[in-house]
Amino acid sequence: MSSEELACKLQRRLRLEVRAETDQGGPQPAPCSVPAGHREPEPPARAPTASADSELNLKLSRRLDIHQGAARSRRAKVFNPYTEFPEFSRRLLKDLERMFKTYDAGRDGFIDLMELKLMMEKLGAPQTHLGLKSMIKEVDEDFDGKLSFREFLLIFHKAAAGELQEDSGLLALAKFSEIDVALEGVRGAKNFFEAKAQALSCSSKFEAELKAEQDERKREEEARRLRQAAFRELKAAFSA
Repeated sequence: MSSEELACKLQRRLRLEVRAETDQGGPQPAPCSVPAGHREPEPPARAPTASADSELNLKLSRRLDIHQGAARSRRAKVFNPYTEFPEFSRRLLKDLERMFKTYDAGRDGFIDLMELKLMMEKLGAPQTHLGLKSMIKEVDEDFDGKLSFREFLLIFHKAAAGELQEDSGLLALAKFSEIDVALEGVRGAKNFFEAKAQALSCSSKFEAELKAEQDERKREEEARRLRQAAFRELKAAFSA
């Protein structure tokens, strides 16, 4: 093999190794002419991997489900529980959020099947594996197999509206939790529809609750300030 042919082979190998750099604007070695009979075959194109095919199939299936109405498109807007669930008071929503975060062991903003299993066991209403999957499926809007906070609130929304079957695991969850949805959530209304009528004035009630929370914080701050002043006076008396 002549030195010219060897140099061309080395240059071609180098060009293959830095191909990724050339895609980002890096320098690319100039091609050289190779005598006939010494030309190396081009590397075969890579076939798509199984994982890429699977991911593409999942995306196409979801798009088809959304088009046919079997699934909802993911919301781009930020979820606001106070506007989407106006029949619930601020205190109830905070209690439900606290409960949701307690059982969201993974801190990923979802309650998966195993976390739901632990929740039902602690509430004293254990469920079978199929029962847990059925519970999630009943409120799983995006078909991801787990509960978001909005879907968690839907459980109590349906319970207050009387939309859950007596043998439903979701109804057991709502009943065995220490949150009285019927009284606190719909403000003592006899049924959900009366609560919806009350929700028409939700804006003023929301402002009243917010003002009450602010007043309570002010009272706590004033009490803390008085305690600190009394402590300073007591300290000064002992120092004299």
